[in-house]
Amino acid sequence: MIITELFLAFFRIGLFTFGGGYAMIPLIRSEVLSHGWAETEDIINFIAVSESTPGPFAINMATFIGSTTGGVVGAAAATLGVVLPSFLVILLVSGVYDRFKKSKVVKGAMQGLRPAVVGLILSALISLGIEVFKPGEYGGLIPTVIGILIFSVMIILALKKKSPILIILLSGAVGIISGYSLGL
Repeated sequence: MIITELFLAFFRIGLFTFGGGYAMIPLIRSEVLSHGWAETEDIINFIAVSESTPGPFAINMATFIGSTTGGVVGAAAATLGVVLPSFLVILLVSGVYDRFKKSKVVKGAMQGLRPAVVGLILSALISLGIEVFKPGEYGGLIPTVIGILIFSVMIILALKKKSPILIILLSGAVGIISGYSLGL
């Protein structure tokens, strides 16, 4: 039963999310929490792991959640579920896109989807940011301040177009050092 639930949940996520992995975060969060497969903090950790490992973000999230929930078969079901809708839609769209790309309806749809995708990404940023930066399990105010400082430095590095690999490695290293320093 869990395997079918994983497949269907991630199929819905893959089918109804436009804009890539980050736009999927609100839907992934909603599905995972509603099924009781993980807590909000686990989802944040899944995001961190998925972002810092090779491969597409959404596939990594599906595989990770599927694996922790249903083992290897769960990982395969969730991964197939999240990939299959895109695969089918791309097959369909690629055959007709050239004929309709100048259509006012298609242009209008694309113009409407772009701000919605940015809104979904912003929604994920806000909801997850609240969880990440709230004082709590990791000792209160000092870890929160360190987290905000890490976030700020990484934003500056990203705006300066530094390598995402460098940013991820630096973030992990600073987090490890501060965690050991604070005895977390």
